Amino acid sequence: MKKLPIILVTLATVALAFWAGLQFSSGKKDDTLVLHGNVDIRQISLAFDGNGRIATLKVDEGESVHQGDVLAVLDTRTLELQAEQAQAKIEVQQQNLKLLRSGSRPQEIAQARSRTAAAQADATRAAQDLARLQGIADTTKGRGVSTQDLDRAKSSVQVARATVAERQEAQRLTEIGPRQEELAGAEAQLKASQAQLALLQHQVDQGQLMAPADAVVRSRLLEPGDMATPQRPVLALALTQPKWVRVYVNEPDLGRVKPGMSANVFTDAAPDRAIAGTVGYISSVAEFTPKAVQTEELRTSLVYEVRVLVKDPDNSLRLGQPATVQLAAGAAQ
Repeated sequence: MKKLPIILVTLATVALAFWAGLQFSSGKKDDTLVLHGNVDIRQISLAFDGNGRIATLKVDEGESVHQGDVLAVLDTRTLELQAEQAQAKIEVQQQNLKLLRSGSRPQEIAQARSRTAAAQADATRAAQDLARLQGIADTTKGRGVSTQDLDRAKSSVQVARATVAERQEAQRLTEIGPRQEELAGAEAQLKASQAQLALLQHQVDQGQLMAPADAVVRSRLLEPGDMATPQRPVLALALTQPKWVRVYVNEPDLGRVKPGMSANVFTDAAPDRAIAGTVGYISSVAEFTPKAVQTEELRTSLVYEVRVLVKDPDNSLRLGQPATVQLAAGAAQ
């Protein structure tokens, strides 16, 4: 009986300690914030820059492509023929320009000088014939030579002298070579033809549709034989990076979310495997809870959009896939 008070006191102490532990456990808050949302991925609609008929499509839906891969090709045979024609024209103009820059050949200059000398000889002979006829007329007092013969001889002298002047000018131009204006004009024509060739080659290059980044083909919107234009996309791609989960945070929990916080993302397909992520964007504007993630009671609640960037090396996340995000307070990176 003496031990009974001691036992009662001990039981009371244990009960008090147990009650205090329960109160402490119930008062302790869980710092983990659980949010629900959907996976979001950027998408690209690829179209050719020019018009033409599609010759080849090299990818199907679901295939992974890498940056720089050729996905589709247009029929550019007409452009290639035009480029060959422009190239031939450029070669002709290059030879003409080279000829102008080289100037007259020595043989051409020698030929011009010979023509000038021949004209001068003809002029000398004509002058001698006129002098002879004039002497006869003076000796015979006009009876030995007719007036028509004298006039004809005078005309021959004038023609011969004009021919000499013409040949001398031609010789001078041959020795000088082409004018600077002729060279500038030939160079301008060559540049215009080169620009035309570059444009045709660029249009030929645009006949290849290449992947701008690593992505997955979502759909083929056109097929070989279809006419492609810049307004008609050929393929729709989903980028593999970046990926993020779009979630919404209630205003009371907004202070618990910071940029750079670590996050774990879970999906229904792999509920036991966490995908690492970080908070990358927090909206500064409140909005009504999106219908896809709200309950009946919260349809009029204001929330803030948060994007959790994820690292998905296995490419297991899909566009629109539901996901659960767990954020731990104080887990900023």
